[in-house]
Amino acid sequence: MQQDLFVKICGITNLEDAQFAVRCKADALGFIFYKPSDRYIAPAKARDIVDRVPDFVSKVGVFVDAEPAYIHEVMKTVNLSAVQLYGNEGADDLVGYETSVIKVFRVKPDFDVQVMRSYVVDAFLLDTHSEAKMGGTGRTFDWNIAVRAKEFGKIILSGGLTPDNIEAAVRLVQPYGVDVSSGVERETGKKDPWKVREFIARAKGVPLQYSEFNEEEGGE
Repeated sequence: MQQDLFVKICGITNLEDAQFAVRCKADALGFIFYKPSDRYIAPAKARDIVDRVPDFVSKVGVFVDAEPAYIHEVMKTVNLSAVQLYGNEGADDLVGYETSVIKVFRVKPDFDVQVMRSYVVDAFLLDTHSEAKMGGTGRTFDWNIAVRAKEFGKIILSGGLTPDNIEAAVRLVQPYGVDVSSGVERETGKKDPWKVREFIARAKGVPLQYSEFNEEEGGE
């Protein structure tokens, strides 16, 4: 059976980029609520954007070691569909959210996928580990690790993806979804329309087959 790839355009900082990504058939928009990030957006500004994009597009809030109270506050302010959590959250820290939860793992060459076993979340996002920054590294990791990680849930592949390598990535990993930020930018915080359009078209153009995991979950 054919599976539709979930494509998330992250690091949205302005309405123009958000609306263009939606016109190009993006499934989700990502907003970074981590102040040290070059792509940080204030919750009130994110809400203004969210109010002007269709309801069927997922709105994902990205947080880094944030206090649960702050996450819940932003969830309500922005009307988020999901939270994406970078940080040291344990499995027990991810309960009680009224939205979908995406747990991020930053992948080093020696990453052990077994660490994912204890987490019950809606999806895992795998990104390239960097000591210098959280996400937006522009670097890939060994995609075979993502293939192995599919044993534990839905995988959203991230890290160094671009219009030039996305087809190869999707063919190999056959992920539930893909996530891109710096790989479709003209400059930090501003998307390049050509790159956004090509990334989404090429990503969605690769045939996917349902994995055993998705079949067991009823093909979600």
